[in-house]
Amino acid sequence: MVEIKLTNTMTRKKAIFRPIDPSNVRIYVCGPTVYDRAHLGNARPVVVFDVLNRLLRHVYGNDHVTYVRNFTDVDDKINARAARDGRSIREITDETIGWYHDDMDALGNLRPDHEPRATDFIPQMVAMIAGLIEAGHAYAAEGHVLFAVESYAEYGRLSGRSIDDMIAGARVEVAPYKRNPMDFVLWKPSSADLPGWDSPWGRGRPGWHIECSAMAQELLGDHFDIHGGGNDLMFPHHENEIAQSCCAHPGAGFANVWLHNEMLQVEGKKMSKSLGNFFTVRDLLDQGVPGEVIRFVFLGTHYRKPMDWTDGKRQEAEATLLNWRSLVARLGESATKEILSDSQTDDEVVAALADDLNSAGAITALHRLARRVRGGDVEAAKKLAGSCAMLGLDLNADQVIERLVAQIQMGRTRISIQQDHAPLIGRLLELRAEARAKKDFETADRIRDAFVAAGVEVVDTKEGPMWTLKADFDPTRLEGLK
Repeated sequence: MVEIKLTNTMTRKKAIFRPIDPSNVRIYVCGPTVYDRAHLGNARPVVVFDVLNRLLRHVYGNDHVTYVRNFTDVDDKINARAARDGRSIREITDETIGWYHDDMDALGNLRPDHEPRATDFIPQMVAMIAGLIEAGHAYAAEGHVLFAVESYAEYGRLSGRSIDDMIAGARVEVAPYKRNPMDFVLWKPSSADLPGWDSPWGRGRPGWHIECSAMAQELLGDHFDIHGGGNDLMFPHHENEIAQSCCAHPGAGFANVWLHNEMLQVEGKKMSKSLGNFFTVRDLLDQGVPGEVIRFVFLGTHYRKPMDWTDGKRQEAEATLLNWRSLVARLGESATKEILSDSQTDDEVVAALADDLNSAGAITALHRLARRVRGGDVEAAKKLAGSCAMLGLDLNADQVIERLVAQIQMGRTRISIQQDHAPLIGRLLELRAEARAKKDFETADRIRDAFVAAGVEVVDTKEGPMWTLKADFDPTRLEGLK
């Protein structure tokens, strides 16, 4: 069996992953608060943990993995949106969940096994809160229930900060009913115009952190394998989850492994509306950027490193995917059918993913396979197709043609379905490389200009030149360069 290694935020070490029960590997990932479209940064953890989900299913079997990702559908931001728009909360959350599914599906993500909505688990939250009060870890005050942080000796272990440090560096709500500034809300009162549920402490609604603890316990048990999310959730959300869950179920341990992905930037800057570089996944999709291109760009950076979205990376990803598909298509219709029906996963790709989800290393291995396919290696093509599928990328030729037609309609076609001119273009690229090596820039520029005139788009990547054909491709403009 493949040995998976993961970097555990709690221990700050990379170690072999050993599931509690190999026949039921369990993972929980914090999902979105559903009041608006998912922005590009929201999509990164979805892709990261989708890759983990796929790897676990590859290693332990599809029926032996349980993946849970929640929807927070009770929140002050949702309440404010409902008041602003004059719509019901349920209408807004249903609509937003539909948007989220559409956008994340477009990026090639598999749906989790369970997608619980917080409002469906209020009784479990109330029961957990009551248990925490009884055990002396929480207290009721002025219609609120708060977790007593000082009652949990290991509070701060995940983020590596003491309570004093957290008080100094955090924005904590100052309230007279708090015994300690770091105590956090488990339950809060609701006015008549806000959503609320009956409880021993009056009509109210849950705090944010208790939601995930209650849903994880209900669906995965007191003790499960992996808990994940963006590193912006490490404190206070995940820190608070650990405290309340471990106190509610002493000795259970909650999650064995904690995984956190780094944040996303745009052209080297933090994404923000004030900088004009804020956009949603739907914005990109509506501009004609294929979801799999967005996914490919994400996969090019290790999940524990900041991800920088740039237009250059988008273009390179688009060129690479189209070239890989064209490589498979060039082997002929019968070979392509065999490749797609008998696709396999490459050991190097799996090994890269098993090494702390090294998706960038997996893509490097895919490039090596593509070079073999370029030489006519059908077995390498099977591994290329199968390994791409494992990463959530599709080389199915029929679907490629559908995408091409859609791109033609949007005026964004970058490739011709006909691939008969591949040998000529390949030879010209070799001549260009030789000219550059000899510093014969006149010849190199002449080939470049001919490509532009003929409608051949060439993108130079670390793995070599990637080319695609535009809709106005004219091979006659290349003939004189043979």
